[in-house]
Amino acid sequence: MNYLAHAYYSFEDPDILLGNMISDYIKGSKQYTFPKEVQAGIRLHRQIDSFTDAHAATKEIKKIFAPEVRLYAGAFTDVVYDHFLAIGDEKSDNEWYEFTQRTYISLEANTTLFPQRFQKMFPYMRSQNWLYNYRFRWGIEKSFEGVARRAKYLNLPNSCFSLFEANYQAISEQAAPFLKDVKNFVQLEFTKLKGR
Repeated sequence: MNYLAHAYYSFEDPDILLGNMISDYIKGSKQYTFPKEVQAGIRLHRQIDSFTDAHAATKEIKKIFAPEVRLYAGAFTDVVYDHFLAIGDEKSDNEWYEFTQRTYISLEANTTLFPQRFQKMFPYMRSQNWLYNYRFRWGIEKSFEGVARRAKYLNLPNSCFSLFEANYQAISEQAAPFLKDVKNFVQLEFTKLKGR
């Protein structure tokens, strides 16, 4: 799952949110240099990623992108999960917007703990409101372009977006049960982390 899901499944806990959002930028033992509450968020992020990677729906969606992008199919699948999370009926359009603004404010209060790469990226995330724009197909197209830019050999964001558009219904049908499963999983793991 991508940035929106990791923010959403932090349940607005500031320390968990920070760890969840920066986890991809923290390698090896460096995680232990952060406060214990932030370390819990880093662990939660990794548990979410492991659950996502192992889920049957992820394997099916990756098959759609794999012919074009091979090993990067998982990265594109993560982005589309954020889209279907964002258009779910749990929050109204305005509630999603307000959630994204609270997320940015919470993160900004901890900029001194940002890894360098996240520190450089965060102003763009906030000013362009990446988290909110996952609601829109054009936002997914932009996010696909970002994945392609960060990849070592990809220059195919448009073809991936075409695959997304052509297989929208099939992807939606896979994403729906996955989102229910991951929510249940994360709520349980979050409770465990907060109980420590």
